[in-house]
Amino acid sequence: MRHPAVCAVLLLAACSQQANHLGNPLFWPVRGAASAMQEANYTQRRGEVELFVKTNHPDLLADIRAGGGPTLTRAFDLAEAPQQIRAPHILQLQSDLPLYEASPEALVVAIMVTG
Repeated sequence: MRHPAVCAVLLLAACSQQANHLGNPLFWPVRGAASAMQEANYTQRRGEVELFVKTNHPDLLADIRAGGGPTLTRAFDLAEAPQQIRAPHILQLQSDLPLYEASPEALVVAIMVTG
């Protein structure tokens, strides 16, 4: 950078009070680091949920049919699903049960959506 003062002024001039999808350019490095950490956390949780669902698929299907159970509760816990949305989500899982019987991957996605 030949003219750091000019670059600083240009960066500050780019900061406006108007909402935009990019946000303040001075916060980009922080937002990038936070985004990378969130992505790593999500990827780890998804891997745990995927392994759990594929390992316990028949038990999960039985819990869904029954309207809940310990295996489904554990899957929701791994996905970090809030308690208040679990009951309505179980009803949705029940309505789509044929899909989840045929595709454990679809069940992984459906459980991860809650978290």
